[in-house]
Amino acid sequence: MNPLIRVIPAVLVRFFARPYVAGDTLEQALAVVQKLFRERGLLATLDLLAEDIRRPEQAQRNLDTYLRMVDAAAACGLPVEARPTLSLKPSSYTTAPLHEGGDAAGSFAAIEAIVARAAERGVELTLDMEGRHWTDFTLDALRRLHAAGHRHVGAVLQTRLHRTEADLEALPPGQRVRLVIGIYREPAEIALVDKAPMKERMLAFAERLLQRGHYVEFATHDDVYVRRFVEQVVPRAKVGTDRFEVQMLYGVPRERFLADLTRQGIRARLYVPFALGWDMAIQYLRRRLDEYPAMVWLVTKNLVERR
Repeated sequence: MNPLIRVIPAVLVRFFARPYVAGDTLEQALAVVQKLFRERGLLATLDLLAEDIRRPEQAQRNLDTYLRMVDAAAACGLPVEARPTLSLKPSSYTTAPLHEGGDAAGSFAAIEAIVARAAERGVELTLDMEGRHWTDFTLDALRRLHAAGHRHVGAVLQTRLHRTEADLEALPPGQRVRLVIGIYREPAEIALVDKAPMKERMLAFAERLLQRGHYVEFATHDDVYVRRFVEQVVPRAKVGTDRFEVQMLYGVPRERFLADLTRQGIRARLYVPFALGWDMAIQYLRRRLDEYPAMVWLVTKNLVERR
């Protein structure tokens, strides 16, 4: 992470990044999800910002919250096809994280419990991808869940990693896949460092996944690459709009572009993070600022325009 981002006071991080977080309660986040669909026809994925776990009670709180999230998504009052999906990070359920040399004790058991509840309630999940230390664990968890019959669990692949080309070939048949460039900075020996080739990989990997029968969630804010995906990749793959969707982050100003997509009958979904207290959101927000420094300018511009 850029050292300058690290030293920004938490109060300023919160100020500039607040539009990108849907609140500090599940109820606030659900209200955002409902409003997005009813007013703009946008789908949503809910994500609890709950990393950097240090105490067992924090891990248990995250598990309990996700079980509540499953029940809330199932009972949110939206049509079944518009229910929010949930994104969960394996590091949220363990005090022994892999990126600190731990063994991720308790993480898979917690994920299994959430997945089982989601299967009962008809809610789709996505097992999110974190830094390189978690890649093998996450993909193995996906394979185990898929083998157990849990086809409602989707994957995330980061195109910056050199290994991703082989990883996508090893995915279970029909796996739902969210393609991202990734927000975790990785060393050059294992990952690309320039965004342009990461995005070119997104197009190539998306086409391969579509041709192999996967459902593709194409996640980027870059309008040019979204258009290339929709106008070039999808026709070449000869698939309909039921085989893909476009995803962006809640708060990033793309209203007109997203409206244009929905008018074309293309599913558009926003990734909607929330926190149980703003202190839990700061680490996520710093990464977003590091990956997307223009966030500061955009928030300032929006604040000025609202006056």
